Amino acid sequence: MQRGSLDDLRALVAVGDAKSFTKAAAKLGLSQSALSQTIRQLEARMGVRLLTRTTRSVSLTEAGERLVKVVAPRLEEIEAEIAAVSALRETPSGTVRITAGDHAIETVIWPKLAKFLGDYPDIKVELAIDYGLTDIAAERYDAGVRWGEQVARDMIAVRIGPDVCSAVVGSPSYFARRPPPRTPQDLIEHVCINLRLPTHGGLYAWEFERDGREVKVRVEGQLILNGVFQIRNAAMAGFGLAYMPVDLAQAAIDDGRLVRVLEDWCPPWSGYHLYYPSRRQPPAAFALLVEALRYRES
Repeated sequence: MQRGSLDDLRALVAVGDAKSFTKAAAKLGLSQSALSQTIRQLEARMGVRLLTRTTRSVSLTEAGERLVKVVAPRLEEIEAEIAAVSALRETPSGTVRITAGDHAIETVIWPKLAKFLGDYPDIKVELAIDYGLTDIAAERYDAGVRWGEQVARDMIAVRIGPDVCSAVVGSPSYFARRPPPRTPQDLIEHVCINLRLPTHGGLYAWEFERDGREVKVRVEGQLILNGVFQIRNAAMAGFGLAYMPVDLAQAAIDDGRLVRVLEDWCPPWSGYHLYYPSRRQPPAAFALLVEALRYRES
């Protein structure tokens, strides 16, 4: 027995869905006689009746139902893959929307994105700065960027940056007035600069860990901001202690504008990850951007 072509199987699925040769023929762009001939040839090759025909209706036989149940989803997968491969012949285009914090955009995304935009001029990228744990599906983002520990388990996560340490820092002028903290609990006695998180409307609790012990401290101070770059600037101006990724403060630490404390309580965190819902076949523009942002150890 010879196997039928994909077009023959596609014809059977169309008739089974429509329960009508007239409607299926219109959907496939065929004449009724050509469609009927295709089905008869398929049944002859398989040696089994696939459709039951009456003057008023058309329905699948038990064998037809079994075949359609197995074949239909595979036809969709094949067509999607063919479309994806065909897209490779064309210039990738489209818009990719990503939500991320300003630190992630500045240190991880932009250095790679600059080259990507030059390589693919027909792809548009929208970056939205947001510290909240945005529902990317509800807000119609293609992906989000967060620390690895913050990514939901039902998302696909792609690492786009190295591990990052946090740092508690203050200006020399601040420490001229107050002794440096020795433990995270000492922060309660200090003036600290808070970060407002939009997701729950609360203030970020500073996180520490040493010897397997995790500590979260809710600090107090006069100043509340919603961006780490502004927090760094406020710390350098002497308005209090700040908690931020160490790379953001490193230049100021090196030249003496900031002093780091509690270093032994700040182990590395899992770096930034790009996350997105599972898709059988993502758009070519999105797939290309994911590969461009993917972290590769040098």
